Amino acid sequence: MSSRYKYFEGIEKRAWLLGILTAIFLSFGGLAEVLPLFVAANKVEAPEDVKPYEPLRLAGFETYVKNGCYLCHSQMIRHLGFETARYGQHSTAVESVYDRPMQWGSKRTGPDLARVGGKYSDEWQRQHLIDPRSVVPSSNMPRYNWLEDYSIDAERLQGTMRAMRRLGAPYSDEDIENAPKAVEGKTQMDALIAYLQGLGIDNTPKASSKAEEVPAS
Repeated sequence: MSSRYKYFEGIEKRAWLLGILTAIFLSFGGLAEVLPLFVAANKVEAPEDVKPYEPLRLAGFETYVKNGCYLCHSQMIRHLGFETARYGQHSTAVESVYDRPMQWGSKRTGPDLARVGGKYSDEWQRQHLIDPRSVVPSSNMPRYNWLEDYSIDAERLQGTMRAMRRLGAPYSDEDIENAPKAVEGKTQMDALIAYLQGLGIDNTPKASSKAEEVPAS
């Protein structure tokens, strides 16, 4: 037996060494797959008609993330006929360029929300959040009526906008300074509704199409 195969045999007989080396080589393989995607993603630039969230919607985005809405609703319409027929144009990277973290997701206990903006009135969205089964009897979504009792932390929101600016969102000093006025008297319920009502409208290139109306839970 050649010395080369003796090395292989030595590794195979030592489970701990085999495990370590396997992990190392799998890590290299994973990096080779993932790094090009990260590099490509960082080169994505938003077109002029895709803007960062205005203050109230940004507060709604934070409420959405904080309450784990992404665990049941994706915001990613795939290149599949039955998906585009139900939800509208497939999702693109530029739509999420200002989402930190992005909300594409992969699980749908409820339907995809990428194009839900404008499909229902503000009143419908509010009632749906207060008591989902009052508008969609089959819904298993929990109630979020308590969001009406919580105001928006304007100072925290300004901090979020500064952080987003460091990550590339084009917020000006004036935008950040005026944020408290934009959310004054608003609740987290108002903010979440504003965020939902803009999905597929405010953050989507003008060439996108709208989907047929579908239940939101």
